[in-house]
Amino acid sequence: MDISKLVKKQKEFFEIGKTKDISFRIESLNKLHQAINKYEGKIEEALKKDLNKSQFESYMTEIGMALSDLTFIKKRVKKWSKDKRVLSPLNQFHSKSFIKNEPYGVTLIISPWNYPFLLSIEPLIGSIAAGNCTILKVSEESPHTSQVITEMISKTFPPEYITVVNGDKEVATELLEQKLDYIFFTGSPTIGKIVMEKAVKNLTPVTLELGGKSPCIVEESADLKVAAKRIVFGKYLNSGQTCVAPDYLLLQNSIKDEFEKYLKEYIGLFYSKEPLQNQDYPHIINERHFNRLVNLIKGEKVIYGGDIDRELLKIEPTVLDKITLDSPIMQEEIFGPILPIISFDNIEEVKDIILKREKPLALYLFTKNKKIEKDILRNISFGSGCINDTIIQLATSRMPFGGVGNSGMGSYHGKYSFDTFSHEKSIVKKYNWIDIPIRYMPYTDLKMKLLKLFLK
Repeated sequence: MDISKLVKKQKEFFEIGKTKDISFRIESLNKLHQAINKYEGKIEEALKKDLNKSQFESYMTEIGMALSDLTFIKKRVKKWSKDKRVLSPLNQFHSKSFIKNEPYGVTLIISPWNYPFLLSIEPLIGSIAAGNCTILKVSEESPHTSQVITEMISKTFPPEYITVVNGDKEVATELLEQKLDYIFFTGSPTIGKIVMEKAVKNLTPVTLELGGKSPCIVEESADLKVAAKRIVFGKYLNSGQTCVAPDYLLLQNSIKDEFEKYLKEYIGLFYSKEPLQNQDYPHIINERHFNRLVNLIKGEKVIYGGDIDRELLKIEPTVLDKITLDSPIMQEEIFGPILPIISFDNIEEVKDIILKREKPLALYLFTKNKKIEKDILRNISFGSGCINDTIIQLATSRMPFGGVGNSGMGSYHGKYSFDTFSHEKSIVKKYNWIDIPIRYMPYTDLKMKLLKLFLK
């Protein structure tokens, strides 16, 4: 594929102005909705092949969430696209001030392999709603899902409007060399820095949805059974290959033994006593990541799980105890079904541990203590999170999702997706029937007095 030619064709199509028409955008969103419904079975089959996701998990965490956001945006995009009137300052009398949302032009979306359908389609929905042309670079690590997305999009939209590009990092690099109008990237902080470096050359704006080590805190006032159940769900969903999964557990010593008992109970309940044989339990994406995760378990105290199946690329839901901040598993994002436990005595220790690390993408706190809740929310910076649950902050179109600092920049979902892929153009329309002369030379003492009256 000639990448530069593709970008040129999309720029030419955008310049026609068709994508700016709100009826065209809504029609395109409807076409995408119909296509997803049509390809639902193929998407589920592909996710099964790439990650061994069950039909239920595929719909709950990928297809259903994409359709939900699509429905939410379709109903509201016409309203969002209207000019927004704002008050004009007195010194600009007589005028009308308004903000006009306009699309950037040709956008590039680079999606990851862990939620290969959702994290391709959800940003695409925002790009369409805002009126852009889009190049979607799908992950080579999830080839079956990438192939279904390619087929679905190619049969739904012309390539000069929306197209899917497959390939390795060399293809991604070539795309990033182009003069694009916006880049939306989901992946690791390491690659995110490369994307941003490339974008700087052309002063291309970016959204970076990255990751990091998201802490999960359980303190002594928490409902321990509920906390254990919800942490097991959030941690081991997609075999831990979730950017907002609890990465490590900060557990208060006073409730440690009791909580660990519940944790083991719910892992066994959800995944059976032989999780490697569980047909609905996802596998690790590839051998490279599998080996990395196996090495993180070596030498650590395993209090649950730990067994592996190299042929199936499966690792049991695993819990590690006696972990310190210097342990190898605390030096990188885990992105797998391994939960390390770090013990603490008081909440000040927790704050010290988190504040000394990069700002996390998510934070989870299990507590009934409102003072502790307020303290954590006020003093620790993170992208998003939950009190007394995990990962469900993603499942709404009414709140933004995104990171902060090392975990990313920018946000999306619902209206925030539309805003991300739109430029807010500020306009003042000045009327001609009066022209107050204060701003024009020559400047006098009287004009100075009037200036201070208007601007102070």
